[in-house]
Amino acid sequence: MSRLIEPLVLGRVVGDVLDVFTPSVNLKVTYNNKQVSNGHELMPSAITVKPRVEVGGDDMRTVFTLIMTDPDAPSPSDPYLREHLHWIVTDIPGTTDASFGKELFTYEIPKPIIGIHRFVFSLFKQKRRQTVRAPASREHFNTRKFSEENGLGLPVAAVYFNAQRETAARRR
Repeated sequence: MSRLIEPLVLGRVVGDVLDVFTPSVNLKVTYNNKQVSNGHELMPSAITVKPRVEVGGDDMRTVFTLIMTDPDAPSPSDPYLREHLHWIVTDIPGTTDASFGKELFTYEIPKPIIGIHRFVFSLFKQKRRQTVRAPASREHFNTRKFSEENGLGLPVAAVYFNAQRETAARRR
């Protein structure tokens, strides 16, 4: 198994959100100059602004869809709202960043209330531009089903971070 996918398996991203896939495109997610690494924790105060998301690929003619979800909503022990959709950007040209794409759902700030939540960024290669349709709502989103309905196939990259509610004592 690829070293790139191992942390996704250990963190149960593969299984809960995605099927096994082979990463083939670079995906770099950065919040305030801090790059997201699989399984690392970010404080909610550090993720209030939309991240910079850089997408690899062969050239600008290839386009991608980026999906950000929380598979642990409202709590990891009872994720009955799985998955909560935080962001969708489509038509992102390869070798650029998400700001060049089309937002289907604007960035929603992660606000975990109970427990440690995983926030998953999944990147899919589109067959062509303007072929991805917006889902009905943010609630009960399903990355696999969305991919299937829009002909996206397996992801080409994914990364996730953990976050939990900040308490007054932790902010010092």
